[in-house]
Amino acid sequence: MSLDGQLPPKTRLLRAAAELLANSAGGAVSTRQITQRAGVTAPTLYHHFGDKEGLFDAVVAAGFEEYVAGERDFAPSGQPLEDIRRMWDNHVQFGLNQPELYLVMFGNIRPESRPAVVADAEGLMEEMLNKAAVAGQLNVPPREAARSILAANVGVTLMLITEKAPERNLELSAMTRDAMIFAVSSEQAKNSAPEASGKSSVVVAAIALNAALQASHSDQLSSSELKLFLEWLHRISTSSTS
Repeated sequence: MSLDGQLPPKTRLLRAAAELLANSAGGAVSTRQITQRAGVTAPTLYHHFGDKEGLFDAVVAAGFEEYVAGERDFAPSGQPLEDIRRMWDNHVQFGLNQPELYLVMFGNIRPESRPAVVADAEGLMEEMLNKAAVAGQLNVPPREAARSILAANVGVTLMLITEKAPERNLELSAMTRDAMIFAVSSEQAKNSAPEASGKSSVVVAAIALNAALQASHSDQLSSSELKLFLEWLHRISTSSTS
């Protein structure tokens, strides 16, 4: 069955490729399948995208543009960890609204293959977590926090997509979200045992200072001094034994 013929050919090709890729279970998708689904001829595909791989790249690029728009479509609250909660919820809603596109972007990952879209999504989350680190709100470095939170975010979204809409329990998403944010936030360190609190406060301070220096590109130190200082801070902020 072809797509709505009222849509522009380029849009039909993008949608057809996204749906076929999402339902391919990792198998090959042919140019013939795409053009039949889109209701166009092969020369139309070549005209708009060059070749089939160019179309697949465009599918992911279009999906990521839409995803980024959703992730940035709110005014920062001034509370970075609260903004992370909103980013999580936007991510889940994007996946539920556009399951075929989401599966192309995040559901076709192969062993030892890290798609650029995943790295870019982590970068978006790391930007916000860096603000939390500067405010002394993290007990792990922003990059580590971003990877952990995004991994859980993607996992929950993929699981919810596989469930029938009436049976989806969005409370599971909220519970996982809050657990992940709690795990990386400095509130956990503040509530730890007294004998560990000294070490935790030093780690939190090192993470905050490291993030602040990286963000500000301070010219108060020479490049070699700054590099050495950041190396020390990184060592402290990632230490679990000292």
